[in-house]
Amino acid sequence: MKNKIGFISLGCCKNLVDAERIMTVLECNGYKIVPNYEKSDLIIINTCGFINPSIDESFESISEALETGKKIIITGCLGKRAEFIRENFSSDQIVGITGPHSYDEVFELVRNTLPLRRKNILYAADVPNPGIKLTPSHYAYLKISEGCSNKCSFCAIPFLRGPMISRKIEDIMGETDRLIENGVQEIMVVAQDTLDYGRDLAYETGIYNGREYRSDFLSLLEFLSQKDIWVRLHYLYPYPLLKKIIPYLKDSAIVPYLDIPLQHSSPNVLKRMRRPGNILRIADEINSWKEEVPDLCIRSSFIVGFPGETEKDFENLLDFIREAKLQRVGCFRYSDVYGVAANSFEDQIPEEVKEERWDRFMQVQKNISDELMASKISQEMDVIIDDVESDDSVLICRSKYDSPEIDGNVFVEKSEITDELLPGDIFRVRITGAEEYDLWGEPVLQN
Repeated sequence: MKNKIGFISLGCCKNLVDAERIMTVLECNGYKIVPNYEKSDLIIINTCGFINPSIDESFESISEALETGKKIIITGCLGKRAEFIRENFSSDQIVGITGPHSYDEVFELVRNTLPLRRKNILYAADVPNPGIKLTPSHYAYLKISEGCSNKCSFCAIPFLRGPMISRKIEDIMGETDRLIENGVQEIMVVAQDTLDYGRDLAYETGIYNGREYRSDFLSLLEFLSQKDIWVRLHYLYPYPLLKKIIPYLKDSAIVPYLDIPLQHSSPNVLKRMRRPGNILRIADEINSWKEEVPDLCIRSSFIVGFPGETEKDFENLLDFIREAKLQRVGCFRYSDVYGVAANSFEDQIPEEVKEERWDRFMQVQKNISDELMASKISQEMDVIIDDVESDDSVLICRSKYDSPEIDGNVFVEKSEITDELLPGDIFRVRITGAEEYDLWGEPVLQN
């Protein structure tokens, strides 16, 4: 029976959640996900189409799959541009193209290509959530809404993934408890605009375990804060609501880590980006937050070379990151993105200027990171084990200040103290060394 599916998922963690959902639907209906193309009867590619490098990676994956001679289904963000894909790949091996989070549509394409004799068909609404996980067993991504209703001039997400659609709060709570029951020790809360959760539902109420909850982010945060795990918050737009989160970062499950995509600091650039928030207020508030939560870690991302960015605007950004001293920072050179308003803006920045500004930004941030990482030496902190090096000599861990895949690690040499520890275990270490992004530590004996 031909029922084996090869699967590749590209892009962000929200796309990864989509891949988990599609795989769960397929497995529950009798299909088998196999680890390589050679053993597959059909290949599914879950694409990313956010920026040009993402499109290039998706095209490379499509080309690689076509070389196998097997039938292919393309889904994900780039699938929203089906005609664009067909223009570049006219092969009849491609049996269907869908956009993101099209779980049932992908399933129907699979059924039409590889029919199975099955009376009881299960669709996405019928299968368990969580189902298949593509992350290690000890952590998971909890997606609380889909899409985005903001109008940022540089971002194609509203076109690619649609307007924001929040999940019912009781469904999120149920998934949280099932993840914990299955052994998850860390949950990453994700959405395109996390703090906006529930607005499209008019903050309706839901019932979970006999209690009524309002569908808003603070109600969800209150629920999550009571759990005996690590809960990490991602993609928090700089809204006034942010300051109400700070008290939850002390003595609760919510770790002192906030992912706030600020994008720039110059009022001129932010206005052209159509970004929310007053960056000057945010700079002051970050300092006040650190007074309340001294070990607060903030991750952010910035764009240099945005159309119209002057040297003065860029210097404003450098001054901001010197003052804010953010621990985890990513920086991107602006590039055209299909369908966004900024493509047509005047005063486009030459590529060589973008590159030069990116280099300067990264050097300033490197100096900040070196200083902050060195300050960790001799401190004690809890870490979670992600993996063990292949020679079984070093534990690869993370602190509360590190999100998987995007931040650094804490490396701990194995010893008698750590001999019985496994991935997902949390233990205490003393930091003994620091590099630009990573730390080294030794276990601390607990009484």
